Amino acid sequence: MDASTTHENAYDDDAARWDAVRTRAPGADGRFWYSVRSTGVYCRPSCPARTPRRANVAFHASCDAAAAAGFRPCLRCRPLDPPLAERQAQAVAQACRLIDAAIDAGDPVSDLAGLAEACGMSRFHFHRVFKAQTGITPRAYADARRAARLPQALKDAASVTAAAYDAGFNSSGGFYAASPGLLGMEPRRWRAGGAGETIRFAVAQCSLGALLVAATSRGICCILLGDDPDALVRDLQDRFPKAELLGAEPGFERSVAQVVGLVEAPRLGLDLPLDVRGTAFQQRVWQALRQIPAGQTIGYAELAAQLGMPQGARAVAGACAANPVAVAIPCHRVVRNDGAISGYRWGVERKRTLLTREAQQAAGGRETGD
Repeated sequence: MDASTTHENAYDDDAARWDAVRTRAPGADGRFWYSVRSTGVYCRPSCPARTPRRANVAFHASCDAAAAAGFRPCLRCRPLDPPLAERQAQAVAQACRLIDAAIDAGDPVSDLAGLAEACGMSRFHFHRVFKAQTGITPRAYADARRAARLPQALKDAASVTAAAYDAGFNSSGGFYAASPGLLGMEPRRWRAGGAGETIRFAVAQCSLGALLVAATSRGICCILLGDDPDALVRDLQDRFPKAELLGAEPGFERSVAQVVGLVEAPRLGLDLPLDVRGTAFQQRVWQALRQIPAGQTIGYAELAAQLGMPQGARAVAGACAANPVAVAIPCHRVVRNDGAISGYRWGVERKRTLLTREAQQAAGGRETGD
């Protein structure tokens, strides 16, 4: 019997149905409905109302069947409406469209109360539902949308101030406060291709091939893996064509050696500051990745669920692909839901090698009592 058949037959007897009602199992919604003789209503299995006495409960294959038996729909779980999760997803999607439209039009984004009212929810409930569905707050979502528009706006606008408003910032003060964290430098420097920014870098060899490490004054900003050292340097140059790139500095070699050590012995960790930037959601995923111990893996869907986004596996995969620092933020520890290895920016074979090495070292540590 395959998984789909098992799922279809999960509620094929009254004992299983009653257990779903008793535990308010959301997965049972749409599979059957139950009526309560003492109240005259019928409900979804996940209805939050007080659990009825078993003797008063009957089960029905559809809302029409429950209505034909003389029961009316519950006003709490509203069985004739789409499921709660679907209604909440629709409300959040509507809020996202409102935020996007305001940013695109250059208008102020509605405050939390306004967005909640537009979605038919209280302010507190809307905030909780939005974060549960997306993994971030409405404000963080708006900031992420502005951040996504900012690089292109800086390229196209006649001035930095014009770019700020084109990207959806409502004031120049808010723009200048946020831009260093989004761009890694002052906006005028970014617009000039990194002019005035100093980035130290070095290329080394490790067991995975060529390794480039780059850092600003704030920390490691880039760790790249590949086969061609020159291609890695060109990649760095393309990111900030006018930045001052300083290579082969004696003091920087120590940092590179630590990164090489991390590749060869992941259990040692990396005691160096990172200077990585991304949207609020990307930062949240990257932080979660750093909590996965060496020698362990997690599926994209499982990680999304841990972040409060049960439908966010694809978004998590996108954040992993945007990771600018290989190994230090261990996106290689995220695998497909069936455990298969795929989807690594620096090559699937490198991902396989890293995971095999980490598993062996973790097993060795357990055997020696580490």
